[in-house]
Amino acid sequence: MTDRTNKPDEKIVSHYGGAELFRKIVDTLEASGVKLGEISEQHLKSIDEFHIGGEEATIALLDQLGLRNGVKVLDVGAGIGGPARLMTARYGADVTGLDLTPDFVETAKQLTGLLSLPTQFKVGSALDLPFDDSSFDVATLLHVGMNLPDKDRLFDEVWRVLKPQGRFAVYDVMRFGAAPAFPLPWASDPTASFLASPDVYLEAADKAGFELEARRDRGEVAKEFFAALREKIKASGPPVLGLPMLMGMDAADKVANMTNAVGAGDIAPVEMIFKKRD
Repeated sequence: MTDRTNKPDEKIVSHYGGAELFRKIVDTLEASGVKLGEISEQHLKSIDEFHIGGEEATIALLDQLGLRNGVKVLDVGAGIGGPARLMTARYGADVTGLDLTPDFVETAKQLTGLLSLPTQFKVGSALDLPFDDSSFDVATLLHVGMNLPDKDRLFDEVWRVLKPQGRFAVYDVMRFGAAPAFPLPWASDPTASFLASPDVYLEAADKAGFELEARRDRGEVAKEFFAALREKIKASGPPVLGLPMLMGMDAADKVANMTNAVGAGDIAPVEMIFKKRD
């Protein structure tokens, strides 16, 4: 089993943690003329979806899961809560978001309160889920596995908290070729990056007791997404709220390295939907 000392966790929290992130978001919007009581889901879109493809990619994954009122969902690595809130607002699901970074969880709670949504958030590790067995119908993981050193433990823990026949939807960046240059959006250096091939996920899922229901490799979608994003920024400038607020001062280098690796075919986002075997 992978060494589970606190060092990887500390690096992840340090990489993503940002003091007073909620206040920065609110102040940025207010400076653009959006008052606190006027903030809506639309205003947060450009920062809420911290993964390749943005909201379109989120919906493309979630539309396959049959989410509806009463379905209990665990969003593992929820960040500031964008996909979890979308699951609540669009599908009516009963969603709990979990994240290792306290700053993200606090920001998620405050933003969710502004939008008057019932989505819940909790601090915790994907490798030691703080929930009882058979607590959820569905679990999701969007661009999180690259920070998790022990994929076997991840799938074991998700299997444990899912109900019989529960489904686990993964949308992660996976490795297909040469190692990308650092820094990257999920890690400033290789010691905090646990990028893996699709086979690693498939093997971990099978050992845990999952069967693969669906898979889509989204490399071409990612290339189109980055090309469209470049054209949009060229035409109208960057959005008022942008992901650099979550990635820090070297955000441009992180995005450039990721974009180059996607363009070369060395990494690509991949969707995998698993079902818990009896």
